Formats: sequence, C-alpha cells, structure tokens
Amino acid sequence: MKSTLILALFALGLVQTSCNSNKITQSKNEVKMELTNKEKVVALLNSFNTGDQTPISYINPEKYIQHNLAVGDGLAGFGEVMKNAPEGGFKANVVRAFQDGEYVIAHTEYDFFGPKAAFDVFRFENGKIVEHWDNLSEVTPPNPSGRTQFDGTTEITDLGKTASNKKVVETLMNEVFLNGKMDNLATLINPTKYIQHNSAVADGLDGLGAALKYFAENDMVMKYTKVHKILGEGNFVLTMSEGNFGKAPGDYVAYYDLFRLENNQIVEHWDVIQPIPEESSWKNQNGKF
Repeated sequence: MKSTLILALFALGLVQTSCNSNKITQSKNEVKMELTNKEKVVALLNSFNTGDQTPISYINPEKYIQHNLAVGDGLAGFGEVMKNAPEGGFKANVVRAFQDGEYVIAHTEYDFFGPKAAFDVFRFENGKIVEHWDNLSEVTPPNPSGRTQFDGTTEITDLGKTASNKKVVETLMNEVFLNGKMDNLATLINPTKYIQHNSAVADGLDGLGAALKYFAENDMVMKYTKVHKILGEGNFVLTMSEGNFGKAPGDYVAYYDLFRLENNQIVEHWDVIQPIPEESSWKNQNGKF
C-alpha cells in the first residue's frame, strides 16, 4: 500500500512533506486556504480513507505526545501503527467534531482492526497538533431503544451557552457520578427527552435506572473516581474520566461521555468505555489522561 508506506516513512522522519518545499507558495496558500483546527482534525482522520498526505503536516513532528497506550510516542509511534495496517488500510467516518480552545474533539466511527466507536481529542499549539488522547470500543448492536453508538443530533448550536452547559455537566459529574447524590438528577437531565446511545441502556431516566438496577443485581461495579477534562462547544460537552466497571476490583477503565444539552438540561448521551491496561504493557509513558 503506497499511501500507508508514505505515511509511515514520514512518521519515522524519512521523508518530508511538500509544505516546506517552496516558502513563497506556502505563504500564498496559507492566506487562501488556512483551515481551522477543527477542519485540520477532520482532514487528518479522513486521510485514512483518501491516502492524502497533506494532513500529516498538521502534526508537529518535533512534539507529538501520545496517550493511546497501545501506540508509541511521537510520529514514530504513529508510523509504526500505519506500517501494520491491514490490507485496504484503516477507515474513519467523523460523525461529530467540535472545538474548545486549543482542543478539538472528534466522535468517530472507525474500521481500525475491526469496527470501532471512538472519541479522539487533539491539542494544538500554534496551529499544529502536539498531543492526542482517545477512547475506543467495539461497535455494538443498537440499544433497547433502537439507537446506535453514532446516530442522533450532530448540529452544533447554542454557542453562547458553552460555559453554562459545561457547568451543568460538571455538576452532574461531581454530584451524581463522583458522590452518588441523586437529588438533582431530574433537574440536570431532562426526564422526558433523555436520549441514550449506550448499547445496554434504554432512553429516559427509567432506562438509566433499569440499567443501574441490573448492575447492582449482578454485582457489577460502575464507579467514577476522577474527572480529568470537561470540554465543550455550544450544546455538546465531553467528559474524560477514570474509574471502575465490571465485577473485579481491578477492572479499571477510562470513561468518555458525550452529552448534548437543551435549555440547560442534558437531553442526549453517547459514551465509550475502554479498559486501562497494566502499565507493564504500555508503549508510551504519558499515561491515559
């Protein structure tokens, strides 16, 4: 695969992108075609489908901090993954993308060693990607309400309410998920409009309650221990957290939860839960968060 090889060689520092070949042309193109950071992320992920080499130049080759613990640090680690791509390469469909300051968040459907649901978070400095986090899980069947891990609203609205929407989600995480206080649950989450995309949970607060009851009856633990980031734009807010999920005390996971809000209440939810491996297996030492 020619495109995969070129990506890998670039990542290993063996070839250069064309963006440095002609400074005058580059300057003209920057004026005419400067992309937002969000557009750069979408183009980078879409390059899995097209083989376009240009988006690789959006990554800072001197500073690329990797938090996917199965991938080595820097562009060399990225290149190593690309060299091991299956026949036909990887595929990516960006379903949602939004931006919070220097961070860009993508909700993506991958064909990455099999169908995957994922959230990717990229941090930029001076227009270049310098850091990456993600959470991936297998694609699962529709939930009891017939919803998938990807469908639902995609339009970004209420840009003027970003801060207040993030505050609603922060309150939910602190009061409900970290401290188990359910008093404000029906205020924070709209009980009649709550749409759920977790494959095991039905719509509404009744669906959430039934799932929690099932976990309790089957000795399954669902515990959040720390919220690391709350990122949002308008009506979409993503949280990155860690905790426990499963029957064994050692079932340590990363929780990525995406919420959509209307009128100061949460009305839709998507998530990806991924086990955090033992440190002995990590391919970088940057940690999951």
